[in-house]
Amino acid sequence: MKLIEKTKPERDDLKSSRSGATEGEEGQGADIRSAGYVMGREAEREMRARRMFTAGMMLAVLAGGPAWAQSGVVTIYSADGLHDGSPNWFQTEFDAFTKATGIQVRYVEAGSAVVVDRIEREKANPQADVLVTLPPFIQKAASDGLLQSYTPAAAAEMAARDKDPNGLYYALVNNYANWIYNASVLKSPPATFQDLLAPQFKNKIQYSTPGEAGDGTAVMLNVFQAYGGATPGLAYLKQLQANNLGPSSSTGRLTALVNKGEIWVANGDLQMNLAQMRDNPNIRIFWPAGPDGKRVTLSLPYDIALVKGAPDAENGRKLIDFLLSKEAQEQVAPIAMGIPVRTDVSPAGETYATMQTLLKGVEIWSPDWGNLLANLQTYVTQWRQATGS
Repeated sequence: MKLIEKTKPERDDLKSSRSGATEGEEGQGADIRSAGYVMGREAEREMRARRMFTAGMMLAVLAGGPAWAQSGVVTIYSADGLHDGSPNWFQTEFDAFTKATGIQVRYVEAGSAVVVDRIEREKANPQADVLVTLPPFIQKAASDGLLQSYTPAAAAEMAARDKDPNGLYYALVNNYANWIYNASVLKSPPATFQDLLAPQFKNKIQYSTPGEAGDGTAVMLNVFQAYGGATPGLAYLKQLQANNLGPSSSTGRLTALVNKGEIWVANGDLQMNLAQMRDNPNIRIFWPAGPDGKRVTLSLPYDIALVKGAPDAENGRKLIDFLLSKEAQEQVAPIAMGIPVRTDVSPAGETYATMQTLLKGVEIWSPDWGNLLANLQTYVTQWRQATGS
């Protein structure tokens, strides 16, 4: 059985060697390649996890419940980002989960909307147990009846904003939208959205497609926020299209293109790009300012859910509990380069400090995802009309 499937090109092209790391830069475009990547305590963590889950299995047996699923496999469909880099948080946790439970993880990766569309197509014969994707696509999956409610053990340790009121999905890793640029080509990042319209960027900018990629949808929404509404935002995106190389259903694949200098600027998200910097030494993170001089970004968490009709639902529940466990969440900042969702986990260390430095001066906002979902198709249609995409 093929346990890892990616519907976009494999990440071999992201494995470029890293060299010339520097320290001491701060703020927008800071070089964070020297951010700590500490795998210490991994063996100890896996040992604790194994003991925790083994104890749980023994209790299940004593209680008369099934200790092992019949298939011994759990299938997760996920948006890209948490499986980037080597090692990465997803694979580290999948390996620990398998060691603890004996359950193999089959991982299928694609764009944020693509994974939801696949579950929709398979609704009559579900193949996935667990879904991980970004807003507003997790809300779409819930609205379309593709998810089943489940209350993870960690729910009591999560803020209300990170939990669906109906128990259909939960935040897994908190994250923020951003842009990246090639620092070997550009000595400083474009300071404003207006700067991205310069002729020098002709065919050197690419952002993932709104309505298909969560990060691409975030680009559209952030531009709306920066320009004070959909109408002026769409007018700007129409102008930007002159420099846009073309559509991309996946955000993650753009990083290698920026790193190699094939394009100079692309969109991304903080967690994914921090993780990718290990293998892509030329990329830097930045946020361009809007007409009012403010830099803004929206909160864009990876959300996790149990798929309705999941063929191995019990295994899916175990995997969700494992990924939301305190021990797994303690590794979100140092390995995944994201923000943990448990209130009893306080991120610290060099990586977290770097994230805070990068975000300094950037205003974080959260849309009304329910209202956005109702208007998303209209916005995407208007974007396609404005850009000719």
